[in-house]
Amino acid sequence: MKVLVLYDYPPSPGGLATQGDLLYRGLRELGIDAHAAHFESSQEKEWYYRWFKPDVVVGVGYWGHTPDLILHPQSFGIQPVPWLVADGYIANYQKVLNELPLILVTSNWVKEMYVRDGIKEDNIVVLPVGCDTASFRPFEKTHPKIMAVREALGITPEQIMLLTVGGDAASKGAQEVMQALAIIDAKAPNWKYICKVWPQRRTILQNSKDLELARQLGIKEKIFYATNTVSRNFMPYLIGACDIYAGPSRLEGFGMPQVEAGACGKPVIGINAMGMKDTLIHDKTALLAGIAKKIDVDHVILGKESGYEKNHQITFDIPRTVDYRANVQDIAQNLQRLMQDADLREKMGKEARQHIERKFNYKIVAKRFLDTIQDKLGIK
Repeated sequence: MKVLVLYDYPPSPGGLATQGDLLYRGLRELGIDAHAAHFESSQEKEWYYRWFKPDVVVGVGYWGHTPDLILHPQSFGIQPVPWLVADGYIANYQKVLNELPLILVTSNWVKEMYVRDGIKEDNIVVLPVGCDTASFRPFEKTHPKIMAVREALGITPEQIMLLTVGGDAASKGAQEVMQALAIIDAKAPNWKYICKVWPQRRTILQNSKDLELARQLGIKEKIFYATNTVSRNFMPYLIGACDIYAGPSRLEGFGMPQVEAGACGKPVIGINAMGMKDTLIHDKTALLAGIAKKIDVDHVILGKESGYEKNHQITFDIPRTVDYRANVQDIAQNLQRLMQDADLREKMGKEARQHIERKFNYKIVAKRFLDTIQDKLGIK
C-alpha cells in the first residue's frame, strides 16, 4: 500500500500537525511506503500524485479543508480519505462527504456531530489520535529536567502542581478549575496552578479575563499563565512536572493533552462528555465531572470561508450545543480527593499509562488505519 499523508508538514507544535505526523511515522515504522506533504501545497501534492501514485491520500483537518484534502486529490483520480476533527456546524460539502467510501473521525462524539449535520454514518469510522508513548512517559520527580521545569515555574518540591494546556485556557476548562480551587483552597495542600497557552491575540484577551476571575476568587497569587511558544520536545517534561492534569474542557473532539498526560502517568480531571468519553476511564485513569450546563445556539453566522456571502445566517429548527460547562462542585471534590492522596495519584497514573499504551500508541493507531483501509476500501 502506498499512502500520502496531508497535514501541516513539516509539523508545527499544534494538535493537527501532531496527529498527522504520528500517523506518518507509524506507517513508515510499520514498513508502509508513505510520504507526507503540506495539505495546502497544491504543487507538491500534484508532484506526489504523478510520480508516487499513492493508493490513498489521507488528510488531517476539519470539514472546511475539503478543497485541499478531498477535492484536490479527486481531481487527479486519487482516492482521498479525510481524517476529520469537529469544528462547529458543518455548513457545506455534505454532498462531497456523503459520496466518499470512507471518512475517519477522531472520536465517537465527532462522529455524532457529523451525522447531526447531515453526513451519513455508514462510512464514518472512528480512528483516535496517536500518542508517542516513548516521549510522553513517566519521569521521577527528581529527574533533572523535571526539577528544572518546576524551579523555572517557581514551584517548590512539596507543592502540588496542577496543569492545563491549550491554545487558550478557558476553552480547556480553566475557569471552572479556578472556581473549584477557590472552594477547596482553605483545606487543600499547598498548590499552584499553571496554565500553558500559546501567544495569540485572542489568548491575551482571554488571559486577562481568566486572571481577573482568579483575583475575584482570591487565588490569583497561586495562578501562573505561561504564554509562550514551545516545541513538542518540551511538552513531555512540562506535563511530567505536574502532579494533576486539569482538563475539563468546554469543547473537546478528542483531548490530546489529556491522553499525553495519561501517557506521562498523570491522573486527569476531565468532564464526562465529548471526546473524553473515548479516552478517559472514570475512577481508573481520571476523575470526570458531570455536565453542569450546555451552551446551545439557534443560529450561526457564516461567511466566505464556508461558501456563503458575508454574514450569512443559518437558523436551526432544533438548537445545537456548541459548548459544555463541567460541574464545579464535582471538580472541587475530585481535585480535593487527588490533592490529598498521593497514593491515589500514583495508582491512577499507572492505570492511565497502561491504558494509553494499550489503546493510543501511535503504532497501534497506524495499524488500525491500515486495517480500516483494507476492510473498507480493499486496498492492500
